[in-house]
Amino acid sequence: MAVSFVAPGPCGVAVRDRLKHLTAQDERVLRAVGAHQGALASGDLKARCADGLDHSAETWAARKRELTALSSSRIAGAITKATHDQWALARRCQAAYIQNLATGVKTLRHRLSLPIGQKGTKRAAGGYRSKNEWFRKSRRVAMLEARHAAAVDERRAGRVRVVRGGKRLLNTRHHLSEARLTEGEWRERWEAERWFLAADGESGKRFGNETIRVTPDGEVSIKLPAPLAHLANARHGRYILTARIGFAHRGAEWADRIEANRAVAYRIHLDTDRGRWYLTASWQRSVVQTIPLETARARGMIGVDTNADHFAAYRLDRHGNPVGEPHRFDYDLSGTTTHRDAQIRHALTRLINWAVRVGVAAIGIEDLDFTAEKTRDKHGRRKRFRQLISGMPTARLKARLVSMAAEHGLSVVAVDPAYTSLWGAQHWQKPLATPHRKMSRHDAAGIAIGRRALGHAVRRRTAPPPHDRSDRAGYRTVQAGPGDRGREGTRPLTTDRPPGGPSPSGKRKREPSASKTVRDAPSTQQWVQDLLMCTG
Repeated sequence: MAVSFVAPGPCGVAVRDRLKHLTAQDERVLRAVGAHQGALASGDLKARCADGLDHSAETWAARKRELTALSSSRIAGAITKATHDQWALARRCQAAYIQNLATGVKTLRHRLSLPIGQKGTKRAAGGYRSKNEWFRKSRRVAMLEARHAAAVDERRAGRVRVVRGGKRLLNTRHHLSEARLTEGEWRERWEAERWFLAADGESGKRFGNETIRVTPDGEVSIKLPAPLAHLANARHGRYILTARIGFAHRGAEWADRIEANRAVAYRIHLDTDRGRWYLTASWQRSVVQTIPLETARARGMIGVDTNADHFAAYRLDRHGNPVGEPHRFDYDLSGTTTHRDAQIRHALTRLINWAVRVGVAAIGIEDLDFTAEKTRDKHGRRKRFRQLISGMPTARLKARLVSMAAEHGLSVVAVDPAYTSLWGAQHWQKPLATPHRKMSRHDAAGIAIGRRALGHAVRRRTAPPPHDRSDRAGYRTVQAGPGDRGREGTRPLTTDRPPGGPSPSGKRKREPSASKTVRDAPSTQQWVQDLLMCTG
């Protein structure tokens, strides 16, 4: 089992507002600047991909000097930084692709080595059902091995495959009827995605950014690149937009930063579906010190089981005892990415609000990662299961939960997801079910997750003492610690001599009684057992 840990807090903030009441001239300038800088970014990305593993500080400086002559030093720095981030992302995706291919080849090789028709187990798949299927899979493993070898060669050579604007949008060009788009609509989206209207912040400069500047009263101005300086309507080659910005969310925090001339990065983009322009402001926050794990456990925990359509949550006190009733927070992951993202945010908002009301300090979740589970070769014909795990946004969910919980003073404790559903159903589902409370397997898994986050075992009780102890085997457990009050222990002696030994005087205290003699009265001593000892 992996050790539970407190997830680190968010390190950045991003807020967005709409650029309203733009004039036709404003839109023409924004489109011209975006297209010009987008072309520079495409050329810089091509040069970076050509460098491959031979990239160095000298080549970076040379590319930046070439871009500075066509724009400005700050714009050149922003473009080269974005290029390096995109190239690094492509390298990470390439590594994941190679790992996925290797997993598929390993699974296929294992199943091909088994006799046809051999049944599998819970941990490993069996042989293929027929000779025809075995033949087709033998051809598929050869294809995957060829792809794996080609991908490994490309990685060693430093070659990556990157599409500015996105591979999915590029492939949509060949399926316009299915996407319900015309060629003109697709072209507009494609050009808008390839624009570059962004600028990194710089501390010490006026309002934290010299390229895209936003004043405290909401005035937005852009430093135009050298070839477009004739479009300026203000001094020093700047263009001032007619729109005014006023961030409703985190507006006070944003205003404090720009008035102190602290760095704030901006990005302007066009939503082609709505025909609206937006400005996004982002900045880094000081590293939030995560609280110790014991402090997070002090006021109890809420265990959350993540499922395909809902969160199953249960509150536990600091001793691991379930409190109250199970809670369920539903969401729908069908539809577009925007819809799924909104559903996740809404469910997390309800979960966090409930956690604040009950007064806990932390939320326990599973540290899920389905990266190696999505290959079709591992799960065979289980297409619905593959779609299920592929549709669960585990990485985005964890990032959103950590950032949203931090705003309410809550910590997130990540635990090992192994056997939480199995052991939760085995030890908690039936004992907590009543005529008025129906416990599902997911509710019981939430209890298992919460107990693991609190540092307790999932089981409600430990095994009873063995037969060689004085109190013999039975329902009593040895779960309480040695320092707990009312803990279970060996019973004190009821006589003044050890069991089986003679009395101190050497004489019997009582002569053998005759038949039908009144027996000793039951002991009046009461044994008090703390209720907390019944659980770990």
